Amino acid sequence: MTKKLQGSSLSWQETCTSFMLFSRALALSVREAYKPSKTSDRKPEPKEIIEIPSSDEEDNNEDVQLQSDVQRAIEASKAQSASSSRTYSPQDSISPTISPPAISAPSMLVRSSNAFPFDRAQLERERLERQKRLRPDLVEAQSKPQLDNEDEETDENVNMNGRSAKRQRLSHNSSTAYHSNVPSSSTRPTTGKAPRATTSGTQSKEPADAYFWNGELRQTANKYVEPSKDTRPLFRLTDILAPRDEISFAIISAYCVDFPWMYSFFNPSTPVIIVAQDSQGNETMKEVLPNWIKTTPFLRGGRGCMHMKIFYKTGRLRVVVSTANLLPIDWRDIENSVWVQDVPLRPRPIPHESKANDFPAAWTRILHSLNVAPALITMVKNGHTDLPISRLEDLRRKWDFSKVKIHLVPSLAGKHEGWPKVLQSGHVALMKAVRDSGARTPKGKELVLECQGSSIGTYSTQWVNEFYCSARGDSAEEWLDQPKSRRTKLPYPPIKILFPSDKTVKESALGEQGGGTMFCRRSQWEGAKFPRTLFHDSRSKSGGVLMHSKMIIATFRDTGPSSKGKAPQSDSETEPESDDEVVEVDAQGREEDKVIGWAYVGSHNFTPSAWGTLSGSGFNPILNNTNFELGIVFPLRSAEELERVACWERPPRKYVLGKDEPWMQSESAYFAEE
Repeated sequence: MTKKLQGSSLSWQETCTSFMLFSRALALSVREAYKPSKTSDRKPEPKEIIEIPSSDEEDNNEDVQLQSDVQRAIEASKAQSASSSRTYSPQDSISPTISPPAISAPSMLVRSSNAFPFDRAQLERERLERQKRLRPDLVEAQSKPQLDNEDEETDENVNMNGRSAKRQRLSHNSSTAYHSNVPSSSTRPTTGKAPRATTSGTQSKEPADAYFWNGELRQTANKYVEPSKDTRPLFRLTDILAPRDEISFAIISAYCVDFPWMYSFFNPSTPVIIVAQDSQGNETMKEVLPNWIKTTPFLRGGRGCMHMKIFYKTGRLRVVVSTANLLPIDWRDIENSVWVQDVPLRPRPIPHESKANDFPAAWTRILHSLNVAPALITMVKNGHTDLPISRLEDLRRKWDFSKVKIHLVPSLAGKHEGWPKVLQSGHVALMKAVRDSGARTPKGKELVLECQGSSIGTYSTQWVNEFYCSARGDSAEEWLDQPKSRRTKLPYPPIKILFPSDKTVKESALGEQGGGTMFCRRSQWEGAKFPRTLFHDSRSKSGGVLMHSKMIIATFRDTGPSSKGKAPQSDSETEPESDDEVVEVDAQGREEDKVIGWAYVGSHNFTPSAWGTLSGSGFNPILNNTNFELGIVFPLRSAEELERVACWERPPRKYVLGKDEPWMQSESAYFAEE
């Protein structure tokens, strides 16, 4: 081994040593090149690195790994230089066949020192494909996401993260194709560069670059939908985040996030700000993946909300409000609701108006409250100087929201005092949205609510009537001016609480294991004053799938002798027909002003934590919200539109007391502690 190489003064051993030193230097150079640019006089931002797991078999030989890293760096550099001319392929937006296990925010892992920093998500997908072929047993064991309760009303979240992998045993095999769907009579997407009217009625597959200039509400595609009932247009996450090569920047938020899985939907070079939750409820900001910043608002004991804002290189802005978490299970195994609207860029920016109170102004307030503004500044300091916005106020200045007809309804965690602040959050914001939609309950009419959700609250007649007052569009001032002694003794109003019965969950496509996102406690159900007579079974129109959708359908009906004061108290399996008779209201004498009610879709469950509780007086109201939530409200103008929007079978079947009980995850043997 000491023999001199021909034409060289170096020995073989010296040559090998020199090559290894050169390889290490090259790897360090490439690693340094992909670090965000930082000024020398600025302290580095804290980093919370998401580790994408690797198998022990692939890390045994450090020298082999180093050489492999060097080769991948060279290939990555070549790919990066050619990316600008790359043609988009539909395959780019297909989710991985096998997904890494979900990582909740409190349990982030630190990347090992020899982990290569460039595009680990792609490397992980390749490794998992090999592992799938060689060790399918390991794939099955690793593919078990964990979820938390989205509402503090139950205690499930206290020990959810501590449970074993048995918590969710749903398969991550996403190879089963969704069935094609026939578009409904709602607006279909367009593919042009500018908004135009659209029609429907023919079966077609959505193009990857479908635009929704007039807004679109759909359910999510589901692996277990009954083919005979698969007749509506649906959303997949790849439909929403497409074409991914055209995305220049994104702001996303969810209650629960699988970071490696979500990372795979974006190009590694795309800057992303993701709003999540800190395990201690503190306001934080960390770099968690290459070009990704995780920001958390102050949220003591509360929960987060679901929304996205996606900026495209063409200037288009896509706004998304969803009931789904950013987890594979929410986009494949259970049903959710998603609203999407594309917004065009203005020809030129308009001046900033600090007192504006329209849709984009509401978005700006929400993003400020979620601690997005500091993350945006950090993103720019990290070298992303070409972002489509430099400050949140640019949303209203640069984009034309004139085609957006829905109304935002946020809940902002915290204490809000005084009418200007109270009107911007919770069920009081719902009251304002109902009024602004022209859907306030007319005099002489009664409002019937159907409230679909995945988590049950602790209810009192006072809170339910407080919410009902706002849902009617009536002033909260009138409610607060009533004596408290009277408010606490009111009967329950005509509200139907939709929640899957124990039988419905067990007979669903996934059985008990599919009930991991539904929460109700025995102590709630058996409470002395709990409104058991308001409960109705939640059954999806798609068949034997469970719904994670949060939706409220509100309709008007004539006030009759049988509908005064409170909801029917019978234990029969079906409601009286009069309960479902919808009354059309023509407030202004114009066809476009005719309404039969309104609909809400968003992250709010029907709970006090989500919608808030009122106190104080009509002169100085106080609203307390535990959670951050976000949803939309729009008027319903016909019975046909109502049936298109509602995602459950109507009329819902009423619980038979003594026979029906709600699904209680904590009592399921499947979710029992090991």
